[in-house]
Amino acid sequence: MTGRRLTSLLAYVTTAATGASLLTGCGVLPGATGGSRDPVTVMTWAPDQTRATNMPGMPAMAQTYARWVNAQGGIDGHELRVLTCNEQNTTAGAAACARRAVRENAVAVVGSYSQNGRAFMAPLEAAGIPYIGGYGIAEDEFTSPLSYPVNGGVASLVAGHGMQLAGSCDRVSLVRPDTTAGDRLPELLDSGLHKASHRGAVDIPALEDAAEYTEQADRARARAGGEKGCVTAVLGERTQTFFDSFRRLPGQQEEKRDEEAVRISSVLGSVDQPVIDRTGGPHSPFEGAFVTGWYPEAGDKSWAPMRKVIQEYAFADNRVDPADAGVQTTWIAYTVLKEVIESLRQDTVTAEQISHALDRGERIDTGGLTPSLRWKYEDMLGAPGFTRIVNREVTFQVVRQGRLVAQKPGFVDVGETVLSAP
Repeated sequence: MTGRRLTSLLAYVTTAATGASLLTGCGVLPGATGGSRDPVTVMTWAPDQTRATNMPGMPAMAQTYARWVNAQGGIDGHELRVLTCNEQNTTAGAAACARRAVRENAVAVVGSYSQNGRAFMAPLEAAGIPYIGGYGIAEDEFTSPLSYPVNGGVASLVAGHGMQLAGSCDRVSLVRPDTTAGDRLPELLDSGLHKASHRGAVDIPALEDAAEYTEQADRARARAGGEKGCVTAVLGERTQTFFDSFRRLPGQQEEKRDEEAVRISSVLGSVDQPVIDRTGGPHSPFEGAFVTGWYPEAGDKSWAPMRKVIQEYAFADNRVDPADAGVQTTWIAYTVLKEVIESLRQDTVTAEQISHALDRGERIDTGGLTPSLRWKYEDMLGAPGFTRIVNREVTFQVVRQGRLVAQKPGFVDVGETVLSAP
């Protein structure tokens, strides 16, 4: 479908039938616009219904965004068509999604989640397709010349988390995935702890898809000690499982009532408002926990435009939670896409035009959700393994009465801390 106004009733009926088929068969959201400019096709992928971390809200937010922007006439007159793909948390799944993006002539992959950077970046690079605003979990997102991250990834979260804990914890135990990506986390956390002349954390690797973590929880609590000890877990979706095992340790319920007991902590994506709500709100095991995030807390007024779009265009899709970090990242990534396409003012938009606009220094205003974003060479952090970080700021939050609220107002720059990691 070209998006040009059709004059024949037969052509109209045929195109409508084709659009319905695409929506049901291929995970494509056709737009509602009929402008004279060519449509723009993009893809958003994320794992769903797997044993490890799942991010169904990201493709759901992408579809919601497309419904909204197309109802407004598209992006600069271009109908936005969104392809979605289940990445499955596997290298094969990530590669398959990337190859499908190439095959379907996507001009960008936007607001997606995958730990398998090497598997998906190679096909995208070969086709010249930019990767805009990935979740920040894969190292390739911060090294590929065609990746344009909107946050500092897990690296900035964990380094910033060390800074957040340094002022409150004498000893820290870190429970993290026993994976290649997880192997980087201890040195990043320590870089933040060392910023305040703090001793390093105790490193406790664990399976990222385990059914329970009693052994690791017991070891983490013992090594953290009692007074001013902290246990932090960065296990993605399994963080909730870990802290359930931690809560069930003998004596832990009694210790929890003691102000000097071990405190718990994590980072956005492993713990967020939906997790807190599901686990009891004010009575959640996360009450009092320290959390480091990329963006302002979910109740901040900067999120009002996104909340309005979700309310009007998500159509009661409960996957689209405005407090979910994946949903938030996807909103910001599509904000980047929209501003770049509008800057081009072209009847046909290509992947090369988008990446060229970003490379030449198109500055993106995200409405206070991040600092202004620009991907020129001089804007990049240049840290080993994370060279393309341009947003080096995080937020310090804490769980109070079942809500994630700011522990410290505003953003904290963690660029130097990430640079100091081995």
